[in-house]
Amino acid sequence: MPEVKEFRLPDLGEGLTEAEIVRWLVEVGEVVEIDQPVVEVETAKAMVEVPCPYGGVVTARFGAEGTELPVGAPLLTVAVGAPSEASAAPEAEGSGNVLVGYGTGAPAARRRRVRPEAGPSGASGSPAGAGPAGGPTDPGGPEAGGHRRSRLRGLSAVAAEDVAGAGVASGAGPQAPVSTGPVPVVSPLVRKLAREHGLDLRTLTGTGRDGLILRADVERAVRAAAAADRAPVPSPAAGVAGAERIPLRGLRGAVAEKLSRSRREVPDATCWVDADATELLAARKAMNAAGGAKISLLALLARICTAALTRYPDLNSTVDTEAREIVRLPGVHLGFAAQTERGLVVPVVRDAHLRNAAGLSAEIARLTEAARTGTLTPAELTGGTFTLNNYGVFGVDGSTPIINHPEAAMLGVGRIAPKPWVHEGELAVRHVVQLSFTFDHRVCDGGTAGGFLRYVADCVEQPAVLLRSL
Repeated sequence: MPEVKEFRLPDLGEGLTEAEIVRWLVEVGEVVEIDQPVVEVETAKAMVEVPCPYGGVVTARFGAEGTELPVGAPLLTVAVGAPSEASAAPEAEGSGNVLVGYGTGAPAARRRRVRPEAGPSGASGSPAGAGPAGGPTDPGGPEAGGHRRSRLRGLSAVAAEDVAGAGVASGAGPQAPVSTGPVPVVSPLVRKLAREHGLDLRTLTGTGRDGLILRADVERAVRAAAAADRAPVPSPAAGVAGAERIPLRGLRGAVAEKLSRSRREVPDATCWVDADATELLAARKAMNAAGGAKISLLALLARICTAALTRYPDLNSTVDTEAREIVRLPGVHLGFAAQTERGLVVPVVRDAHLRNAAGLSAEIARLTEAARTGTLTPAELTGGTFTLNNYGVFGVDGSTPIINHPEAAMLGVGRIAPKPWVHEGELAVRHVVQLSFTFDHRVCDGGTAGGFLRYVADCVEQPAVLLRSL
């Protein structure tokens, strides 16, 4: 008989924990080859096609289009070869290429697991068949508990813990029957954590491989116990007739989580200044009149930022809260805010400090087009060290932006508008812009932030200042 292998949603990289099924690329009963894309999913970062590491016949699909699945949840099952063939060629279990840039590595070393014995009710300590509530959307799926685990090496420990979101029972739910067998715990830290909170590990069902109880299972049970002690607080909209509820997930959910974390962890401060951008606009006009590729205004502002960060490197850093250290970063990976139909995204220009204005302009144009078409890769949306936010395109003058965690600073640029301005001792109409600078007060004091912003304003007012660093 063919061996049925289960393919789970792989770790798509960069801390992503869930994805939404956009479109199935295969049907039940269809023959697939190794590394053939089987489903198109949308994450908080981008749209990606997920290839299957197995070749064979699709026997079941899990999740309808529009369903959001956590990393580690079953995607589909594939009947491959015969058991004898599979055992003769174990290396053919997976291709090693789950996603471009996020492929699987060598097989993880096998670890000895302690399997819990069956309790009085006959239930074992191993996790029940995972999958979204309601089971697979297509017929032919294996029975619960009969799934074979894939050796998808892209699944990290965090992803394994998140499988609980796919319907695996945990300590947060109803208490499982107390097992009389050995407790499936390997880590002494997990046992210590359970003792500190008075938890009986025998009442928990682990979400790790072979029912292993993870730290996340204990923490989840602790949170559930704490929540049970608190009286429920009704939602402000609970009694409002006709209120619309919009799921906070996907890109919007990722943005909400990142901004909330920034507000919780970062003691930010903002300073701002008005600058006369008339000479900068004139310099851009002269550059574009000379022929060649057009230079965007955002590229000139980006070039000013990289020059300023060279003078004030403390602002191109991040804070390691665990080690209580400021990590000064060697290169500038400049993020810039771009509004798309899916929402706000922040593409990242790699090694911006090594590019001139023309190179920055070309790369910003490429990333902006990719953002509009939804083809940005996760690598192009992560790893930034500093963000430039041009909210002037919305016709507003100023803002106090929230820092893009885990970065340490962000420069905001308002609209450039003609205003009365004292120029060379006389009142004149000049093109004025407001610059807002938000910084993490842990990495520097106001003097550094003020010096950075003043240098940026000087370059805007007198672009020739940049010649010092060219």
